[in-house]
Amino acid sequence: MIEGTLINLRPLESGDIDRVYAWINDREVTRHLNMRYPISRLAEENWLGERAATPLSYANTWFAIETKDGTHIGNVNFHEVHPENRKGHLGIMIGDRSYWSRGYGADALVTFLRFAFDEMDLRRADLTVDADNARAIACYRKVGFVEEGRLRQARYARGRYVDQLWMGILRAEFEALHGRGA
Repeated sequence: MIEGTLINLRPLESGDIDRVYAWINDREVTRHLNMRYPISRLAEENWLGERAATPLSYANTWFAIETKDGTHIGNVNFHEVHPENRKGHLGIMIGDRSYWSRGYGADALVTFLRFAFDEMDLRRADLTVDADNARAIACYRKVGFVEEGRLRQARYARGRYVDQLWMGILRAEFEALHGRGA
């Protein structure tokens, strides 16, 4: 278990299926994710089973986000990690909407990035975010991400094209804001 202030990170488990299946089929939760089609329970069970059966490593950095009382509220991961370049492209989802805008996402990101910089020895992390996702952008800026570019009309969602922002954070920037790890 990796401890944050409000949350802990733990490996995904097959017992997480009911929550993950509900979140991934909630159109409000997936509104800003690259999730266009509903996911069958069998497909989600197979996906989750594969993640849960694979030991955590550079190639498998999927973590469940839990509150301190053990409530699973979302997931955080690297979609891609490039060991040679010491960077990762991350994704986060707070699936339980009752935890939105309460600081859990920011704490999950700080905790995950501390692990990435201190344990995986990464030098940078980056992500893409829909330009109209103000809540997520505010969270990323709070953690220390900076906008590095705009991908014009990069994603088609709900009948229109949306711009995406490319945001990144360097280890030195993270440590300047959040201190060095223990």
